[in-house]
Amino acid sequence: TSTPYTPLSSRGQKPPTPFYWELVAAVNSFPGLGVPDFFRVLVLTRKKAAEELLNFLRDLMRRLCDPDLAIPAETSFIQEMGKLLTAVLNSDDPLGFTALRSPDKKAGGSAASQGAATAPAGGDAAAATEQPPEDLDKLLEELDSLVGLTQIKKDVRSLINLIKVRKLRQAEELKVPEMSLHMVFTGNPGTGKTTVARLLARLYRSIGVLSTGNLLEVDRAGLVAGYVGQTALKTLEAVKKARGGILFVDEAYSLVPDGSGTNDFGQEAISTILKAMEDMREELVVIVAGYPEPMERFIESNPGLESRFGKYFHFEDYNGAELMDIFRLQCRKNQYVPDEETEKFCIDMFNEMYENRDENFGNARDVRNIFERAVTNQANRLAAMEKPTKDDLMKLIKDDIVGPKDEETEKKEEPEEKKDEETSE
Repeated sequence: TSTPYTPLSSRGQKPPTPFYWELVAAVNSFPGLGVPDFFRVLVLTRKKAAEELLNFLRDLMRRLCDPDLAIPAETSFIQEMGKLLTAVLNSDDPLGFTALRSPDKKAGGSAASQGAATAPAGGDAAAATEQPPEDLDKLLEELDSLVGLTQIKKDVRSLINLIKVRKLRQAEELKVPEMSLHMVFTGNPGTGKTTVARLLARLYRSIGVLSTGNLLEVDRAGLVAGYVGQTALKTLEAVKKARGGILFVDEAYSLVPDGSGTNDFGQEAISTILKAMEDMREELVVIVAGYPEPMERFIESNPGLESRFGKYFHFEDYNGAELMDIFRLQCRKNQYVPDEETEKFCIDMFNEMYENRDENFGNARDVRNIFERAVTNQANRLAAMEKPTKDDLMKLIKDDIVGPKDEETEKKEEPEEKKDEETSE
């Protein structure tokens, strides 16, 4: 055959046939092959370096070509590669968030409201779109059943009402002001931030704002990698998993540990999330959460953060009565019954915990820990009984809450009269 080819061969091997370049051309046109993720991240984080890399690749490919043979497939490959990488270099969306949107979203519609079943990769999210949206009234009843959180419940209801009315205005082709659904949750640990976020995801799906209603909870470790460029890829993967639902970033201030906003891989995560919040605003809600003061510094660390987050919810500490209600709820849910003495003891204990709380106060987490220890102590107590009854299995007594005393503690608590008698003897 007279068809030219580049003689890429090793000693003892036959040179490639013309079919070789036909195969190369076919592979090059395969839609599954595209721009590598590392180049997209480089464009986002270090655009000048990406431009230099592109020029280097062009020059390298030209030098690798056979200077004596004009191979169309070689020329075509270099041209197409250059066009593809240049398009990403000049794109406002180098990470390809636009490609993640469902067709309905690209057209300006609501995938959730039109019954679309688009979801990120992953069984849970895909399964979520197959289930019908939950009833809004029942979800609001679930919100009302949460202990405490009086102001949060009002804020969530107001937000849901606002979104419902916006959708009605849009249906009537009336103007609606710009609105960000991204939120900042501030409060101490154990105040219900994650619980409310999960409920919000389901509420948003119920009213047609989100397509899956799933929640992906991450922290710094789930977003930040150890090398430049890897963090953006890791964050992008989290964004893909959360698409159609809520990305919940706990202790978000840890992405900017020194408060300066510089010289830390966390900035790559922030830049990627900010881009996703803008490009996927109809497919993704981002909630950042953490302690009040550090979260304030976090928002101020990047000008883009303050403009992206439109809602701020503050979660107050649970007071003594609310802590007791949470303990009772744990008991009812798990079929345990504190006796009268235990009830009185716990009321006083939780009131004292609230009054003397410090920066380590865990709110509902502390209550859960106390309940779990009580269950363990009760099990140890019942194990010594020959045949515990059903009532025995359900009853919690004061000693279950307090815990077993060791011999040293018992000696310290001996009555003074008994100690005097032992001394005189």
